[in-house]
Amino acid sequence: MKFTLLTQSQDSQARLGKMEFNRGVIETPIFMPVGTQGTVKALSPEDLNVLGAQIILGNTYHLYLRPGIEVIQQFSGLHAFMQWEKPILTDSGGFQIFSLGSLHKIKEEGAHFQSHIDGSFHVLTPEKAMEIQFSLDSDIMMCLDECIAYPSDEKRTENAATLTTRWAKRCKEYWIRHQYKDHVPFAIVQGGMFPQLRQRSAEELKELDFPGYAVGGISVGEPKELMLEMGEITISLLPKEKPRYVMGVGTPEDLIEMIHMGADMFDCVMPTRNARNGQLFTHQGVLNISNAQYKEDKNPIDEKCSCYTCQKYSRAYLRHLYIAREILAYRLNTIHNLHYYLDLMRQARSAIKENRFMEFYKAFYSARA
Repeated sequence: MKFTLLTQSQDSQARLGKMEFNRGVIETPIFMPVGTQGTVKALSPEDLNVLGAQIILGNTYHLYLRPGIEVIQQFSGLHAFMQWEKPILTDSGGFQIFSLGSLHKIKEEGAHFQSHIDGSFHVLTPEKAMEIQFSLDSDIMMCLDECIAYPSDEKRTENAATLTTRWAKRCKEYWIRHQYKDHVPFAIVQGGMFPQLRQRSAEELKELDFPGYAVGGISVGEPKELMLEMGEITISLLPKEKPRYVMGVGTPEDLIEMIHMGADMFDCVMPTRNARNGQLFTHQGVLNISNAQYKEDKNPIDEKCSCYTCQKYSRAYLRHLYIAREILAYRLNTIHNLHYYLDLMRQARSAIKENRFMEFYKAFYSARA
């Protein structure tokens, strides 16, 4: 991977970048649709190409358990298995293991956990996480980290952050030893809601000189203001010459704020999950398609939107599909929401390139007033 910082906004920290992989070029800032189990729910890879997705996300934990790495290796990796030719980033599985609650235990060796599928016991070490992601043929491999709940006290947070650093070192050593040159590892900064711990985590990880860095451990239940504060602190600590990835965030407003702070990459299940729950993103805010007021509404979801769903279908029809729980509702809603997110990134990139990011920023919020 080669990352080039093309330009930075003169009136904010917003930046325009380019990531070059063997499988294609990614323009940043970028949103990555989440394909946890080798599929972005309700969509095909062809749909994602039409939407302009440049990179998608898969998950080590879920794919390791089902269908299993042995199956995916028969296809020489996840790209061929799911028929997606562009880059893939895989999460290490640390957050999913954290989400298991009592079904997991963290040790120095790695994460011990029980499968949520069949209760079988497994151990995911930093080295194993790298090995699995290489077998998946991931273009970006995330280091195994320890994610903790909010709230957590300072000592608990410090222990998790220092363990994350030790695990990152093991991931980097394994990567170097096996010469996974076309599969780059990103380290994850932890430190909870304690600025001094985030600073220490970032400084220790920067010394290991990873190709890219991620902001982890936010959007885990803390108040929005605290999430943005920790995000801004952490982003400011990351190397300017490396891609900066904010994990698991978030709403359109979150993305705009984080771009303003200097972030390059995002992922979140929100556009796809909310689509399946009937919540559609528009320039004016969120529209709940199940509301009775849309029963006879002939308008599209968003008159400013150029997606397939908005060009073809009315709110009335989409409400009917959703109320009837027709499968097509989830597909059409997901097409719209992902188009909205990806188009928002396109608009942000254009604004940064033309040095009018703050004008774009203010217009974004003005439309919601």
